Amino acid sequence: MIDRAEIYVKAGDGGDGSISFRREKFVPLGGPDGGDGGDGGSVIIVADHNLSTLSSFRKQRKFVAGNGNYGNKNKLHGKSGADLIIKVPVGTIVSRMEEGEAEVVADLTVNGEKAIVAAGGQGGLGNTHFATASNQAPQMAQKGLEGQESYLVLDLKLLADVGIVGYPNAGKSTLLSVITRATPKIADYPFTTLEAMLGVVDLDDGGFVVADIPGLIEGAHKGQGLGHYFLRHIERTRTIVYLIDGGAEDPVADFEKVRQEMQLYDKTLVERPYLIAVNKIDLPYVREKMAELSTKLEQQELLFVSAATREGVDVLIGRISQMLKEIKPSVPEPDPDDEYKIFRPQPRDAFSVTQNGAVFEVQGAIVEKLVAMTDLENDEAQVYLKKRLNRMGVVRALTKAGVKPGDMVKFGKVEMEWEKESE
Repeated sequence: MIDRAEIYVKAGDGGDGSISFRREKFVPLGGPDGGDGGDGGSVIIVADHNLSTLSSFRKQRKFVAGNGNYGNKNKLHGKSGADLIIKVPVGTIVSRMEEGEAEVVADLTVNGEKAIVAAGGQGGLGNTHFATASNQAPQMAQKGLEGQESYLVLDLKLLADVGIVGYPNAGKSTLLSVITRATPKIADYPFTTLEAMLGVVDLDDGGFVVADIPGLIEGAHKGQGLGHYFLRHIERTRTIVYLIDGGAEDPVADFEKVRQEMQLYDKTLVERPYLIAVNKIDLPYVREKMAELSTKLEQQELLFVSAATREGVDVLIGRISQMLKEIKPSVPEPDPDDEYKIFRPQPRDAFSVTQNGAVFEVQGAIVEKLVAMTDLENDEAQVYLKKRLNRMGVVRALTKAGVKPGDMVKFGKVEMEWEKESE
């Protein structure tokens, strides 16, 4: 199963505002009527219960939303770019990669839950907004803001009510195929199951979802074998069935080792309700050990089954169903007031000035946004920017930091040479 994918997302850029003047008598230059640019489209990830793997991302890894259109004359607003919707299976965790570190953006556990993973850029204001009593014919407009971009990791964790765990060859895949309609891929070597599988047990009261969690060997908690690749899938299950190979040399020791691996991976896993099912009682020598195993595991809830002949399987299904009725679902319902999860930081007035060699860096959401939306090729726009920076205290802070004419000052992605008249 494809349960991890890496993708690149880019939101649409905002459209530039327009510089335009209407032709009207007695109004300087006809009066400004430049419209605003349209906002860029956002990239939104949505959980869809109709999907079960991330395999579609093998072919497409780049996702780009629509750009906003330019503003136009007659105060016409540019058309906003279309949002881009990316559908993923329920249970997908979205993380943003930054400097080699993964930051969780959203954990989509409910069908229809959404997360904005790249917000569209804001459209620039047209020259209509910059008219003043002393400047009734402004020759400037804002540029559209660039849309956000990110490299994301999509990590799917199976959402199941029950997880079947045990050592390779314990018969987990066979049991899953017997109690559900699942058809696991099985190979003839110790790691029998090639992929984590889900199956549904149909009952009159609705049934439940079962996951076969393969990959457990000693050292799995360290990532040995298939280790972390499959252990992560059991984190969401409500209850656990430890399936033990009754024909193993020491079934009790196998059970204890599996429990230890799970505890070392995540100690909360061994605190969940569970039962033990000893498999392969259709074999005579296994049946002979039933009394002995019952004595050794007398403090545990123990069932005996044969996945090959279905003996004891109905009893196992009934006991699991009963356990689940006593356990509250671990998957939270979505908050109606929090439909979208937006990872970008909200704008703040605060800014900081640091010196990196010969470059002074000004960091702050509003300041960076203001500079990014300024047309630095337009003299009037530059004058407007300098006035805004002065009112915000940026000029004073740079002067205090030691900036001199000719020094480079960086605002986000924009670099400019500091001029004397800006002080």
